[in-house]
Amino acid sequence: MSNYFQRVWAARYFFTHLALSDLRSRWRRSFFGILWSIIQPLGMTALLSIVFSKIFHTEIREYAPYILSGMVLWDFVIATAIGGALSFVQADAYIKQCRHPLAIYTLRTTLTNLMVLMLSSISLVLWVLVVMPKNFGWTWLAALSIYPIVALIVWPLATALAYIAVRFRDLPHALGLIFQAMWFVSPIYFEDKIFRNGDLHALIDYNPIYHLLELVRAPLLHGKWPTFENYAYCLGTMLVFSFLAWIVGRRAEERVIFYL
Repeated sequence: MSNYFQRVWAARYFFTHLALSDLRSRWRRSFFGILWSIIQPLGMTALLSIVFSKIFHTEIREYAPYILSGMVLWDFVIATAIGGALSFVQADAYIKQCRHPLAIYTLRTTLTNLMVLMLSSISLVLWVLVVMPKNFGWTWLAALSIYPIVALIVWPLATALAYIAVRFRDLPHALGLIFQAMWFVSPIYFEDKIFRNGDLHALIDYNPIYHLLELVRAPLLHGKWPTFENYAYCLGTMLVFSFLAWIVGRRAEERVIFYL
């Protein structure tokens, strides 16, 4: 295992170059360019906030950052998981020519989307600073932990999915349905009190997505430190996905080339 990560580290210049190349191609010949990472979530948040605030009789200025925080983080998870599932297929030319560890191709996808997440987070921070300045304080430092934690959760997940998707090409399409279902049973856009009022406490208390979102929402939206339980669930999810990626990769690493 340590030898594998040493090989990943040795290829750091290669996969970081690929990640930066993906970022450049994402906004090539675009008028707003990198600003789309901020404009798009803000536009969608404004639309959804107007609708949901009317439906749930909630103050829009407080509900909007709740939606925005869920949107930028959930978009990262979806983009990295589904994009990661296609990583080996899209990098077949490199895989056939180089003997780099295959996990670098899902790491490439993770890093690309992580940089987009960081840019999108600027809109959330600015919104909260304007609307909820009273929440600003030392607790905001806890929100920075979301970047390494969510990356270390989604990278092994994307890696495990990539091994499976190279054999079963329908997986990325199925993931769209799975993530859509998870959207309805998780407090991404809907407040957690809606689930609790409906006697659906399990969808909050035992949902890793809720605890992951709380790493951002607790400090930014409530001015509080995330709880030990929040970090424990995130760490547990990270270990489960890492073990899954190791099990799947140990058996499939050498077979990937035959399915491409």
